[in-house]
Amino acid sequence: MSTIEGPIEDPVDDLSVTAPKTWATGVPAVAHALEYSLSQTSVRRTALTLLNINQAKGFDCPGCAWPEPAAGKRHRNEYCENGAKHINDEATSRRVTAAFFRAHSVADLGRRSDYWLNQQGRLTEPMVKRPGADHYEPIGWDAALDLVARELRALNSPDEALFYTSGRLNNEAAFLLQLFARAYGTNNLPDCSNMCHESSGSALQETLGIGKGSVSLDDIHHADLVFVVGQNPGTNHPRMLTALEETKRNGGKVVAVNTLPEAGLIRFKHPQKARGVIGRGTPIADRFLQIRAGGDLALFQALNRLLLEAEDAAPGTVLDHDFVRAHTTGFADFAGHIRTTSWDDVRAATGLAREEIEEVHRLVLASKSVIVCWAMGLTQHKHGVPTIREVVNFLMLRGNLGRRGAGVCPVRGHSNVQGDRTMGVWERMPREFLDALGREFGFTPPTRHGLDSVDGIRAMRDGTATVFLGVAGNFVRASPDSDVTEAAMRRCRLTAHISTKLNRSHTVCGDTALILPTLGRSDRDVQATGVQFYTVEDSMSEVHASRGKLPPASPHLLSEVAIIARLARRTLGADPAVPWEEFEADYGTIRDRIARVVPGFEDFNARVAAPGGFRLPNPVNRRVFRTPSGKAVFTRNAFTMPHVPTGHLLLQTLRSHDQWNTVPYAPNDRYRGIHHARRVVLVNPADLDALGLADRAPVDLVSVWHDGVERRAEGFVAVSYPTARGSAAAYYPETNVLVPLDSVADISNTPTSKGVLVRLVPAGVPRSPADRPGSR
Repeated sequence: MSTIEGPIEDPVDDLSVTAPKTWATGVPAVAHALEYSLSQTSVRRTALTLLNINQAKGFDCPGCAWPEPAAGKRHRNEYCENGAKHINDEATSRRVTAAFFRAHSVADLGRRSDYWLNQQGRLTEPMVKRPGADHYEPIGWDAALDLVARELRALNSPDEALFYTSGRLNNEAAFLLQLFARAYGTNNLPDCSNMCHESSGSALQETLGIGKGSVSLDDIHHADLVFVVGQNPGTNHPRMLTALEETKRNGGKVVAVNTLPEAGLIRFKHPQKARGVIGRGTPIADRFLQIRAGGDLALFQALNRLLLEAEDAAPGTVLDHDFVRAHTTGFADFAGHIRTTSWDDVRAATGLAREEIEEVHRLVLASKSVIVCWAMGLTQHKHGVPTIREVVNFLMLRGNLGRRGAGVCPVRGHSNVQGDRTMGVWERMPREFLDALGREFGFTPPTRHGLDSVDGIRAMRDGTATVFLGVAGNFVRASPDSDVTEAAMRRCRLTAHISTKLNRSHTVCGDTALILPTLGRSDRDVQATGVQFYTVEDSMSEVHASRGKLPPASPHLLSEVAIIARLARRTLGADPAVPWEEFEADYGTIRDRIARVVPGFEDFNARVAAPGGFRLPNPVNRRVFRTPSGKAVFTRNAFTMPHVPTGHLLLQTLRSHDQWNTVPYAPNDRYRGIHHARRVVLVNPADLDALGLADRAPVDLVSVWHDGVERRAEGFVAVSYPTARGSAAAYYPETNVLVPLDSVADISNTPTSKGVLVRLVPAGVPRSPADRPGSR
């Protein structure tokens, strides 16, 4: 292994803007992937990671949850630009040692950027910041885990502890984490899904009886029509473009619904095909509806009204009456309500002309099988749950559930966020799961609902939660209302993070803080019984094995399974009903227990040994709906839209292309034409004129919320950009400070990061008294 030499410096902001790209991927994506990979590690390690990522005998990409083709049908290079960058970012040859922490105080680290922190490299040994200290120092594993166990045992109630995880965690470790938390006595299991797809789960559980998508890759390939709503595949899950290209080549159509034109949805150049290297690639979207932020509910209500009116005009030829009659309930109430949809309301909410929507309606009428895919553009609004319920109404009208090429497709962002939920990482797991868990391990799990991510922040803020254990992820930077979140974390007695690399959360410390370094996806995992593998579940319910190939970054690293198992035994004591040592020694024994607790995992070890693993059953595909009525539910969703006063914009936070989750890999957003800066806000030129601002004007962003507090993100540049009128966009995590903690989606409690009401204030205008730091 070679060591990458040279200082790691933060890029200096030097904004340049070029025209947005009209195509994605191609040769430049390959070049950028290799350039970043080779800046992190050697040619040999780069080749090893890229030849094993997403292969049946290799390791799962930690970058996103898009599924792989069936084993035997995968390309030798089954990864995208961002996946290649992400895995080699993890496989970096840079190391963070005790000497690094001696050289950098916590205060110093707190002043560094997300980019700089990540670029320091892999964590190598456990570290502790003791009360009153300003430096981390080394601590042995036994002492570190004993410290956490003592703090947990000293709490007055188990509900004073939070057990957080992100989607990087594998199934086996996730199952142990929720078992540990519940055996300890709490359902406080917040996770990253609370902040992204919780609205999807809430809506789908209510209407279809299961909070997951129903489609497969084969369905995408053979759909007549695919809606891609509120998502950017070219940046967040680029391999989806390969699937959409197959849709198009099979004669299907694609409708893109977005506030921004996205390069990948305009044209895709497949880097492994001649047409993508020397040809023009494949046009993806047949129609682009440039919708105003938060207007998707109104759009699908308009489409549903048009379908009902088309049925009125030609009875028996438009709706699937057999499906509606046999498999649904609530149709009459839904239909009566949807007929009152006002075209004036639709126009105001969407910014779309009626003719644009009618063109898409004609595509729907011409399609026998329809899929709707969506992501954060739908979920992170106050009315996110009703919007997704309306999507389900739309699909049910023509029977687009339970047959090939049709269904619901929430596209998850993290590689195993869906698997973590399946394994029980949820603060509101159903009673059947808890009963099965209790029978298997001989205890009575708590049944009261626990705290999700937003409520967990409130509890830390209010002093009712004082121990935070974060397993993977970067909680501080992923959360809303950054100042409030950081102040809440600092109130804790103990904060402990199980991590592979340094991030901002390690600099926001409780009285005592621990960094517990762990193996990465690409690292070989050897335990007492030999080399181990673990499993993940993708967005389409495919469960498969992941096997690390690289030597661990340090001999002092433990796997997440080992850390959780050792901590649980120290906290709970020896219990023959829960053999923690056995679980650590042989992950197959964990899978045996999962097989007896989690439906769909019967004979888990044998089935996952097959190349490519297996797919979990979804009852929706058998037209079985596990709702109280036993039928899919049409819902009546009141029209609503964001109210944006004159002089304000509705801001959505988003990723740049050169970014994974909260971590920028470069200060660029190549597809959108933004280079060498991140503190930019993208604004329609007509909106800039109306606000009296010039292109490239320096501004501060001030969010407006009914508590009277003005949350401010300073030092931005307003860039003229073809966004929808009234809608602006800026990158997170820099703008998470603007998202009020109490601004959440109804029902799901998801932060409204795609619907933040803001003012653009010329730089240098003094803060109002309510806008001072600490006034929250």
